[in-house]
Amino acid sequence: MSSYRVGFIGGGNMARALAGGLTSSGYPPANLLIADPNSEQRAILRHDLPGVKVTADNDEVARAADCLVLAVKPKMMREVCRGLAAAVQQKRPLVISVAAGTHSRDIDDWLGAELAVVRVMPNQPAMLLEGASGMFANELTSSEQRDRATEIISAVGSVVHVHDEDSIDAVTAISGTGPAYFYFLIDMLMQAAEEFGLDAQAAHKLVMDTAKGSAALASVSGESMSAMIEHVRSPGGTTAAAFEVFDDENVREVFAKAFTAARDRAVELAGSSST
Repeated sequence: MSSYRVGFIGGGNMARALAGGLTSSGYPPANLLIADPNSEQRAILRHDLPGVKVTADNDEVARAADCLVLAVKPKMMREVCRGLAAAVQQKRPLVISVAAGTHSRDIDDWLGAELAVVRVMPNQPAMLLEGASGMFANELTSSEQRDRATEIISAVGSVVHVHDEDSIDAVTAISGTGPAYFYFLIDMLMQAAEEFGLDAQAAHKLVMDTAKGSAALASVSGESMSAMIEHVRSPGGTTAAAFEVFDDENVREVFAKAFTAARDRAVELAGSSST
């Protein structure tokens, strides 16, 4: 893929993470292009990504790119795409969108139609190249283009393919929003640790290392999470006491409602993108 040119429209965190992940894996910086309207942001990009072409001109990137990554805010997507349509129709690149709540059919329509469009839902850990992304490719995307898109997004973590676009709403609610769920639990544990008399530094280390170790063990154990819990929950012990409260307060049901609310909101946002 070394001669394949990847262009980014929008130079925010996700574009910077993707470009950085590609270059760190050996991709030639000269084959990456980023357009961003903000002069300060362009200066940051030039500093952080030496050798990458950085410009304020969206059309310049669209005319040069074999793959065009749309990394702008969802509310800007329609306007940006319509402004790019002429250049995109000339080049007809593979189009990847990392914007939440914007259907591939709308992106295709705004760009002039009949394009290979891949919709991706990444998550925040992509900033550390530890992300988890869901990917949907429209019917005009060839197997080679899908492989290209997978290779690009894999620069910031793992990729899971879904075969219908509605499943991206589920991805949004689980892995897209998911980091905040874990931050929520981490925050509660750190608060409890301090309330129990531990200093802030000790609380932070204990909780963070517990989170990292638990995630690592869960990833490789091959057992169900219920079985993993039972390994810790001895009858009459401290974990059992905690889970009795969880059960009494219907904590599992509360979380299920929260996950459903996130999924339903993702559906609403996707539905409003074309109106």
